[in-house]
Amino acid sequence: MSEVFVVPNMLTATLGFAVFLLGAKMTRKVRFLREFNIPEPVTGGLIAAALFALYTFVSGTSLSFETAVRDYFLVLFFAGIGLNARLADLFSGGRILALLLVLTLATIILQNIVGMAGAAVFGFPTKTGVLLGSASLIGGHGTAIAWAPNVAAMTGLAGAPELGVAMATLGLIAASLVGGPIAKYLIAKNDLKATSTEEGDVVGVPFEEEHEVTEISHVTLMRVMLSLHIAIIGGYILHGILEELGLMLPLFVPCLIVAIVSSNLRPVFLPKAPPVARTPTLAVISEFALGIFLAISLMTLDISTLSSAGPAILVTVGVQTVTAVALVVWVLFYMLGRNYNAAVLASGFAGFSLGATPTAIANMTAVTKRYGPAPIAFVVLPLVSAFFVDIANAIVIQTIVNF
Repeated sequence: MSEVFVVPNMLTATLGFAVFLLGAKMTRKVRFLREFNIPEPVTGGLIAAALFALYTFVSGTSLSFETAVRDYFLVLFFAGIGLNARLADLFSGGRILALLLVLTLATIILQNIVGMAGAAVFGFPTKTGVLLGSASLIGGHGTAIAWAPNVAAMTGLAGAPELGVAMATLGLIAASLVGGPIAKYLIAKNDLKATSTEEGDVVGVPFEEEHEVTEISHVTLMRVMLSLHIAIIGGYILHGILEELGLMLPLFVPCLIVAIVSSNLRPVFLPKAPPVARTPTLAVISEFALGIFLAISLMTLDISTLSSAGPAILVTVGVQTVTAVALVVWVLFYMLGRNYNAAVLASGFAGFSLGATPTAIANMTAVTKRYGPAPIAFVVLPLVSAFFVDIANAIVIQTIVNF
């Protein structure tokens, strides 16, 4: 058995900063990465993951990263999204939200159809198709690991956990790479422009304006961080209440909700308070938090799990990726109105359906940094992925496994 070196949180964060900066530098040096809107932390994170895998192979020492610091950056980011959200945007996005819910359910069903077909073609029990489908893709690593024992018990497939983890890993990589090119294609083909009239920043600073931001100071940073932490504390309290009621949601969801409520009540109770929402400071902090979260998430991927990725996994991931791209380009984009917001959401939905919510947000951030803001996308998509997908996915998977 190989030795395991535990990387403490401080070192994990430090490596995350370095990995993000590597990706940022490459994005500015390599035109292809900018042109196809590949998120900066994706570039650095995948390079780092490959290097860590090489180190493990050569030294025989496995790396186990502590990730509490990563999870802090995740809730910090979603609290920032909540502070930027306006109730008017949420009400106006009701139709988009409803359509995304329908498309998410369709995606879950379609992924499992493709997964079961792949299982049948490559000689696996048909029910393992959920691990080649929505359990590993739209569900991610956590869902794949949670369902693998059930699938193993029902089918007798001893390697079910490895199958699910490998599928989820490849799906996350695909999700990180396809969203940007999708948006580039749709925006160029339809000559789309950002239509938001927002005067403030939502998330991210355009590349050409990175050296022009002058409104950030230690005072604005402290003010925004205080507001974010108040929202996060409220999110922890709400999370505990919801758990007591039997409603299990990821921590970032209550933080998002509390931030939305507090931001919209702030003008009522503190009309003379300096602004926090839609400010350059909040935009920079939000992009910083998301970038570090995703850099750490990707650099800590255990690429060795892909050693079990035989033809069944590789071919099925390829088909699932093509299916997801076709769905967002030919169905979602048209259903959402064939406009700029639809193109941004297409890039995000591709990332979400193949990987995870943060991947979707990173895809959309890379797109909006180049083409302009799409504030409603950053609120609607996380709501769909948080409130709906786990419940719908569990129902569909349970139905297939117990059939």
